[in-house]
Amino acid sequence: MIDLDTILASIAYAGSLDEVEALRVKHLGKQGDVSALLKTLGAMSPDERKVEGPKIHALRESVAGALATRKAALENAALEEQLASETIDLTLPAPETPRGSVHPISQVMDELAEVFADLGFAVATGPEIEDDWHNFTALNMPESHPARAMHDTFYFPDRDAEGREMLLRTHTSPVQIRAMIEQGAPIRIIAPGRVYRSDSDATHTPMFHQIEGLVIDKGIHLGHLKWTLETFLKAYFERDDVVLRLRPSYFPFTEPSVEVDVGYTMVNGKRVVGGSEGWMEVLGSGMVNRKVIAAAGLDPDEWQGFAFGTGVDRLAMLKYGMDDLRAFFDGDVRWLSHYGFSALDVPTLSAGVGTAA
Repeated sequence: MIDLDTILASIAYAGSLDEVEALRVKHLGKQGDVSALLKTLGAMSPDERKVEGPKIHALRESVAGALATRKAALENAALEEQLASETIDLTLPAPETPRGSVHPISQVMDELAEVFADLGFAVATGPEIEDDWHNFTALNMPESHPARAMHDTFYFPDRDAEGREMLLRTHTSPVQIRAMIEQGAPIRIIAPGRVYRSDSDATHTPMFHQIEGLVIDKGIHLGHLKWTLETFLKAYFERDDVVLRLRPSYFPFTEPSVEVDVGYTMVNGKRVVGGSEGWMEVLGSGMVNRKVIAAAGLDPDEWQGFAFGTGVDRLAMLKYGMDDLRAFFDGDVRWLSHYGFSALDVPTLSAGVGTAA
């Protein structure tokens, strides 16, 4: 009679896969002892087969299970030993290298900087946490001015050390004031950056991006402003059929003030900048108010200028066909992979545009 305990012990002590295979042949092969027991079932009577059959089959299953367990243990041990001895397993496929992309806002910022660099503008920056004077008062918006109601402002609860009310800037216009005070005139700058207002829907977010331009020199008039904006929009949208319409408007920091509309054409149910089938507003502009020039320490009888401002996010939506501003800030990798730009394929100017302090 076969001793199951002896068989199981021999399997447990097998030190290699070859030994396991030899034990399998010895017990479960065609000439194996367990296989020989199975063959005896045919010569037994029905009653004997009912008694002995389950015993022999259970024996075979126990031996087969022990062999499989020991084989798996030896294979795992061999793999662990191999991995420990090899610094790099060249037989494994290389992991996929994750690739990022340039966010549309960063790309458009660089495009705008490139366009204005060709027009002789430098890039100016300023703090995002501003004081009330730079953000409002110096821009001809004193405390009682109704224009302050146009900005849903995030105020800080505490004033600074000088007693000034602090806030998150609502536009990049304070950069213009700081640049005029620090550099004087003449000056030709753009001020791109983040701004903050308490508003949120498909076309507004609490944080968004603006770019503003400022030119201060002698003899500047509205014709210079129109030519600059027309040249800028044609270069940015890469179309020669860009048509502008200037409408009288009101901004406290410019006088006269004009809203700028751009002509569009309907293509496959979408508005495409160019042509004149219809008009849509893209930016605000005007001649710099005398009070703003004086607040920056310049003589408004000697220096004149123009200023303009628009939303970078809106320009990105118009050029690249996006319809919801909130998607810019959701961080959805699927959206970024669709609308993002390859850093290798698209040149940027992050390190190539001159900056103004």
